[in-house]
Amino acid sequence: MSAARAPSTPARWRRRLRGVQAGALPAALVLGGILLALNLISFGFGEAPASVLVRAFEGTWGTPYGVGQVLFKATPLLFTGLAFSIALRAGLFNIGAEGQVAMASLAGAVVAARLPPGTPWAVAVPASIACAMATGAGVALVPALLRARLGAHEIISGIMMNRIADVLAPWLLASALGAAAMRTADAIPAATLPRLDRFVPALRGSAASVAFVLAVALAFAAHRALSRSRAGREMRFVGLGAEAARAEGIDVPRRRLAAMLASGAVAGAAMTATTLGYKGYYELGLGAGAGFSGIPVALLGRGTPLGLVLAAVLFGTLEQAGLAVNARVPKEAMDVLEALAIVLVAAAAGIGERARRPEGAPP
Repeated sequence: MSAARAPSTPARWRRRLRGVQAGALPAALVLGGILLALNLISFGFGEAPASVLVRAFEGTWGTPYGVGQVLFKATPLLFTGLAFSIALRAGLFNIGAEGQVAMASLAGAVVAARLPPGTPWAVAVPASIACAMATGAGVALVPALLRARLGAHEIISGIMMNRIADVLAPWLLASALGAAAMRTADAIPAATLPRLDRFVPALRGSAASVAFVLAVALAFAAHRALSRSRAGREMRFVGLGAEAARAEGIDVPRRRLAAMLASGAVAGAAMTATTLGYKGYYELGLGAGAGFSGIPVALLGRGTPLGLVLAAVLFGTLEQAGLAVNARVPKEAMDVLEALAIVLVAAAAGIGERARRPEGAPP
């Protein structure tokens, strides 16, 4: 082939990367189907894998109710995925989003319940969300300061804060608030978010709320702000190389602190889906797991707002599918499928990086 007709190296590796990534999720579904078949045979459930997959589809994208439930499951994952992505931009791992969501949900619910009954919606909702985000940032402040000032790794301190939140939340509910049922009082009506079925009647009965729209808008707004602002660019430089950024005059501790606080605030906003948009109050365990599930959402989203939205919807689909087939197979089967998707997409990224290198270049 002549040089004029030969495809350029960048074009060649881009095609390879797209092809490998496009095949990663279908491969995960195939492997998941095989594992599902082995599970059904081993435990004698008497169900063909195809019928289980059909039921999973009917419980998710096969009905308007299922679609609404998928969006509901995806909403807190989008918030926590965005939170992890913001921290990752500065080279940090916000492993403490689980505790940030719990404490932010509790604080936001208390504010939403104690506002005067006549408070208008335009004041009640922003006040509740602002309190939740401030609490999320406050919980993130401890690992942020330990990393920025003392060099302590944020993973260890983040896990520590998760354990503290596990103890502090029930103590506050029982002792400080006197909640015998381990839940807060109901939020005033003006502090709750409307369900999506008010605007899309076909979604009637599902728990999806305007919080999903807020999460999508926040993902795109945060990406735009971080890409175009000096602070956002400096965070990325810190994430690419702290020593090089310091040599260029960037205040590395300050940028790390700002990234971690922003990450905690965004994680705290996940309460809009569970507390303000669904229950109307906070109860112990509400939103549990969203902080950890946001990590693979961020990794699969690869730092783009559209990628984060699609990844959150994917994991929301798998969570809802697990509930739809729970009567026939263990719900944990969908957890295995989630893990397969993460591993195969990560492997696809690695293959794409190798394809990106010039021929003959060292690995």
